[in-house]
Amino acid sequence: MASEETRTPTSTTVRTPAASGARTVRRAVPRTGATRAWRTRLLVVGIVLAALNLRPAITSLGALLEEVRDGLGMSGSVAGLLTSVPPLCFAVFGVTAPRLARRFGAGAVVCAGMVAIGAGLLIRPYVGGTAAFLATSALALMGIAVSNVLMPVIVKRWFPDRVGSMTGLYSMALALGTATAAAVTVPLTDALGGDWHSGLAVWAALAAAAVLPWLPFVRAREPEHDGERAGRDTPAEAPVRLRITRSRTAWALAVFFGLQATAAYITMGWMAQIFRDAGVPAGTAGLLLAVTMVMGVPLAFVIPRLATRLPHQGPIALALGVSGLVGYAGLYLAPAAGAWAWAVLLGIANCAFPLALTMVGMRARTGAGVAQLSAFAQSTGYLLSIPGPLLVGVLYQHSGGWGLPIALMAGLMIPQMIVGVLAGRDRTVEDEATTP
Repeated sequence: MASEETRTPTSTTVRTPAASGARTVRRAVPRTGATRAWRTRLLVVGIVLAALNLRPAITSLGALLEEVRDGLGMSGSVAGLLTSVPPLCFAVFGVTAPRLARRFGAGAVVCAGMVAIGAGLLIRPYVGGTAAFLATSALALMGIAVSNVLMPVIVKRWFPDRVGSMTGLYSMALALGTATAAAVTVPLTDALGGDWHSGLAVWAALAAAAVLPWLPFVRAREPEHDGERAGRDTPAEAPVRLRITRSRTAWALAVFFGLQATAAYITMGWMAQIFRDAGVPAGTAGLLLAVTMVMGVPLAFVIPRLATRLPHQGPIALALGVSGLVGYAGLYLAPAAGAWAWAVLLGIANCAFPLALTMVGMRARTGAGVAQLSAFAQSTGYLLSIPGPLLVGVLYQHSGGWGLPIALMAGLMIPQMIVGVLAGRDRTVEDEATTP
């Protein structure tokens, strides 16, 4: 199984006879199964807590954006730009993750990422000024970016025979963190006296809790089993060099990742407003958005497990795309009358994210390949997703309605389905991009 289940040597003292009498010898003996099981359980806890922290920095701000704008004197254009900062940071900082992991170890980088998230969330409400607020937000997003990229690598390294179930667990925790922050930030702020500073800063406590289980893995650069360094390459993997841009599979996965991210950020940013403009009360519109995000909690666990059992993941990508098309058609034709059904269908469509993460782990044979593919697919994908939410806002403003924006959302679902089929083919990037 994975490195946490292999026998790691420790030492004991034995007495052996010698010509001049007895002498002391330090002899290596394997660690007990209990130690290995404890480390494995701790890593699972670390993965879950890390995943819970990968979206509250975004959705908690969205819940209090009006209060933040008033408090900082932020213009509407700057507030609109703020919605594109997360994918930009994910693209810029995520590409550095494989290099950092090779130098320091994946466990150490994720631990540092949790520290960065906690520090950014704790500091940003109190810095004063829009520029400083953006800078501290970028600090938190930097921690999210490197952890985003390295989670599939860690799953591949430590749980190679359970990629589907562990990716599902991680994705489910990520969806739960997303939905929870969106749902409880406003009530939590009210409970803390109505101060938006406290309502944003409180999420730093969750990041601080996530640091603790990763501390034992900070030194995971040392050999774990068979000469492998956890989160680093084995000697057999080290010579493999990938020109990842030569891989059609890598490009298909990057575009798929970008299109699903576009749909997700449009949904988070605009869906509640679509319902409100259709006459749905504001409170109900917020609940509908929460339903859409909560759909990812159970499905994010089921979809990766199903994906790893299929030779081709394209049918899942098609099914999710069809769900999205029906949901967008409903938003156009009867947004208020069938609001709950459309929220559920779009929540199903948004589960393309855990499918993309699962395919990252399946489309490379080695940990080194997963690291490069994850960085390329996520960084390129997030770059592609930046214009989407802004373009929806422009179309809405100039057309005076939601017809054109919804047509754009539905139109983007077609290429997402096509590249999902291409990315789901049973092949690896090593077959397409390995150089001598």
